[in-house]
Amino acid sequence: MPIHDLSNRVVLITGIGCVGEGWGNGTTIATLFARQGAIIYGCDINLEAANRAAEQIKQDPEVVQHPSRKSGEDVVDVIQQSTDVTKSDQCKAFFDACMEKHGRVDILVNNVGLSQPGGPAEMSEEVWDMQTDVNLKSVYLMCHLVLPIMEKQSSGGCILNMSSVAGLRYIGKPQVAYAATKAAIIQFTKTTAVIYAQRTGGKVRLNTVVPGLINTPLVSVLAKKYAGGDEEGFRKTRDQQVPVGKMGSAWDVAHAALYLCSDEASYVTGQEIVVDGGLVDSTGRT
Repeated sequence: MPIHDLSNRVVLITGIGCVGEGWGNGTTIATLFARQGAIIYGCDINLEAANRAAEQIKQDPEVVQHPSRKSGEDVVDVIQQSTDVTKSDQCKAFFDACMEKHGRVDILVNNVGLSQPGGPAEMSEEVWDMQTDVNLKSVYLMCHLVLPIMEKQSSGGCILNMSSVAGLRYIGKPQVAYAATKAAIIQFTKTTAVIYAQRTGGKVRLNTVVPGLINTPLVSVLAKKYAGGDEEGFRKTRDQQVPVGKMGSAWDVAHAALYLCSDEASYVTGQEIVVDGGLVDSTGRT
């Protein structure tokens, strides 16, 4: 059997789209998983971005040519409505649509996030609540729906949550709500992983990928928030912060995600893989 084979496994992924053109974490994870034979069902608050990602995946030669593909099979679908995963009814509609089509969920990837600047004295309650809802409540809502199904399935299932190095250390930006929620995701995952390891004998696993400074199209958006729109300077600063001298790519994140969701990681639960070029192990000085 090929390494990290996901043939015919149904992957439910939130935030499958990408801000602008290029490779965001969601699109890249979905593409890599599809290249390994997985069947993708995704959503995004930006329906146009979700459909663009789906078409990109469908046209990928490695996806189409995978030995497990059946003629005419839907490799990837996205729910045809804007999906706000902070809303329980919209999460349920997304989950129900996948179950109606495929009858199971083998892998859940919680891949949405929002970063807004500010410390607790400056940040409004509305901005705080928005970030805790997007970054943390969304993880709870999707796990609340998926875990009972995975527990019943004879094959179990795997949940992957996306955190950030901001949840491990200060990385130079005043983003207290983002940092707090990303730290909470790690502990949410650990606690839930232990509960389900005991309840299912290891059939249901939960792990976390912790990306560092990743060079995706989202960097342009962050430059406007944190660097007054100086994208070139912002990118240079981020490169210099990393001990290896450059930001990572969405593919670095996706390969860590693939390992944690594969059979090769069947004895790995409640853990996190930090993908950061050595950032959290450094002093942070350049």
